[in-house]
Amino acid sequence: MADEAPGDPLEEADPHEDDVASFFYTSGSTGGPKGAMLTLRNLFANAIHNCMNFGGGPEWVFLHAAPMFHVADAGGVYGLVMMGAAHCFLPTFEPEAFLKLVEQYRVTDSFLVPTMINMITNHPAAGRYEISSLKRLVYGGSPMPLDLLRRAKTKFGCDLAQGYGLSEASPILTYLAPEDHSFADDDRQYIPVKSAGRPILGCEVRVFDLHDREVPTGEVGEIVARGPNIMKGYWNRPEITADALRGGWLHTGDMGVFDEAGYLYILDRKKDMIKPGGENVYSPEVESAICAHPDVLEAVVIGVPDEKWGEAIKAVVVRRPARALTEPALIEFCRARLTHFKCPHSVDFVDASPKGGTGKVQKNVLRERHRAAKSTIA
Repeated sequence: MADEAPGDPLEEADPHEDDVASFFYTSGSTGGPKGAMLTLRNLFANAIHNCMNFGGGPEWVFLHAAPMFHVADAGGVYGLVMMGAAHCFLPTFEPEAFLKLVEQYRVTDSFLVPTMINMITNHPAAGRYEISSLKRLVYGGSPMPLDLLRRAKTKFGCDLAQGYGLSEASPILTYLAPEDHSFADDDRQYIPVKSAGRPILGCEVRVFDLHDREVPTGEVGEIVARGPNIMKGYWNRPEITADALRGGWLHTGDMGVFDEAGYLYILDRKKDMIKPGGENVYSPEVESAICAHPDVLEAVVIGVPDEKWGEAIKAVVVRRPARALTEPALIEFCRARLTHFKCPHSVDFVDASPKGGTGKVQKNVLRERHRAAKSTIA
């Protein structure tokens, strides 16, 4: 102020815990991007949850390789500071740049989305750098194919852990610890390594039916959560906020199921679930089966309109360099591993799949491309 003498303290009202501190925008795959309003209480609660569930201390050197505009990385900053960890920042993700920084700064911990992990494990420079300082790599943000998880375990040689959450939850809801990353009996549908872990301390997570009633263990429904980390609402979107937070629970839009041991399995996004002939098909299961083929670098599965079945499964696949995998061969590969109604009806081979700023594949873009292509043909 002009009438204040130099050195006079500024008069500021103390912030309230329910004051909005940050806006994090959702990906916008349905209904356009929505600004999740996170309060001081939300961010503080998430920081405490991180300290309780992830541990850490002054010996940590954390590499921020995921975008800082996304809560998956930015949301961890406060907890890391509280634990006294050191921070290292990668302005733009590139596989070799990540490896260089791990070697140069003796990085101990980092967070990556599965597409980033896939890029690193397949990069020709992956074995050229000394990365033994890396003690734990946390992944999340999208489903992780089991074959990629195996390769990551071998390539990085460190503990792997998973965090499941979303912007509206500041973001963490569940945690899959390193000791749960065992591949024994991986032919079973439900084993811990295929799950998103257990609910974190400090947050309640449940599975509800269409009438917002909790379902028994083993039954599929929508994942909901409540706790001090849940957002205040969406910026200037009161109707959407009321629906998302109805009954005092955050409705995530993710379909899941709990097992008897309390592990949560993320089956699919509601909007991404495919229903050929009325059967429920969860795209991550099909994508994981396709990614097990040695010629496949990346795979995405979407539902497309079909006159006979109502909806059909289409796989959009990136082949490894110099591989000549064909559509019939890949479909036959899937039929040996999945029941037939879960197998892709068609395959498109592409050079790259569309991704957003966080590295997630944009399935809505692929669906729009298919619709546009069908319209052109018609």
